[in-house]
Amino acid sequence: MPDEPEDTEAGRDLPDEVLRELCAHLDELEAQSSTEVRVATELLIDTGRRPDEINTLPFNCLEQDPDGSDVLVYDNHKAYRLGRRLPIGAETAAVIRRQQQRVRERFPTTAPARLRLLPRPKSNPEGTKPLVDVSGHHRAWVKSLPDILVPVVAADADTRVTRLVPFDKKRIFPYAYRHCYAQRHADAGVPVDVLKELMDHRLVSTTMGYYRVGDERRREAVDRVTALQFDRHGDRVWRTAKSLLDSEHVRRAIGEVAVPYGVCREPTNVAAGGHACPLRFRCLGCEHFSTDVSYLPDLQAHLADLLRSRERLMSAFEADDWARTQAMPSEEEIRRIRRLIERVQTDLDDLTPEDRAQIEQAVTVVRRSRTVMLGMPRVRQPLPDVRPARTPT
Repeated sequence: MPDEPEDTEAGRDLPDEVLRELCAHLDELEAQSSTEVRVATELLIDTGRRPDEINTLPFNCLEQDPDGSDVLVYDNHKAYRLGRRLPIGAETAAVIRRQQQRVRERFPTTAPARLRLLPRPKSNPEGTKPLVDVSGHHRAWVKSLPDILVPVVAADADTRVTRLVPFDKKRIFPYAYRHCYAQRHADAGVPVDVLKELMDHRLVSTTMGYYRVGDERRREAVDRVTALQFDRHGDRVWRTAKSLLDSEHVRRAIGEVAVPYGVCREPTNVAAGGHACPLRFRCLGCEHFSTDVSYLPDLQAHLADLLRSRERLMSAFEADDWARTQAMPSEEEIRRIRRLIERVQTDLDDLTPEDRAQIEQAVTVVRRSRTVMLGMPRVRQPLPDVRPARTPT
């Protein structure tokens, strides 16, 4: 089967101001159409699924993983992948449970296996026909809303002025929520390999199409975080750097490769795309390694993993001495990563509030555009709860 041409014509994500305004007016959508249309819109916003995947959800679409966390079970019709499982938050699961109760009360004699979670309100005596024309109701609802104002920065030769302008409502349609879902998780620091699975894509490049970062914005962000770049000892590398020359941007693009906690400039490893490291990713002991402030969350997560591994191996864990010794994180590695984290945090604390805010914004851009995730073993962190707030149904 040919690879899916993932909706390059689809709309991009909506600004936060627009999404908040839409969530605040969901009651009006329910009044204009039906409870099913409102629930469908909520699930589109919360889960980032395609409209047909939500409209055709079966009644028993909510299950739980062995750890007790809620998952949405749906069919990816576009790629012919059935029974897909998507982790969802407690609030989204509560929306589904309330809808299941309404459907059960409306169709008490129909077997649950035949029911739809979102049955169409008319010409559907047994509740087996799925909802249709969500887009039409959604379009009418959006048109009925007052103008949604968003900030726009206008710059001239000397000044930058922010003004509020009405948002183009033509950009608000059900598929746009899929882009919003991807952007929210990218902004929350979800690794691209995890986001690829959440979006149910085959290729990482497809996932990246849902939250592109412009070259100009990326270059500006790289310039900012480069000023807080450190070697493996925690010493500042570009202490007086203001901005990178064009040649330096090119050199960084072709002369280094991303590793889990920074970048590597060892020529052989760079030529192999990061897969020829003789130290087996013990980057803190290599002179070719450097990192910057954008990797601080990864460094902190790595330290936590090392400490957890050490505690497990020191407890009652049956293993031969040689295996335990090789698997045990070294005290030197733990000491070095702690020192590196402290150096990065100290330099951050020395910044003014304005400079720190600019660095944090630049870090968000750089992390969003980072695409390389090497196969380092690590403990999967819980997904962030990035469900937009709204009034209850």
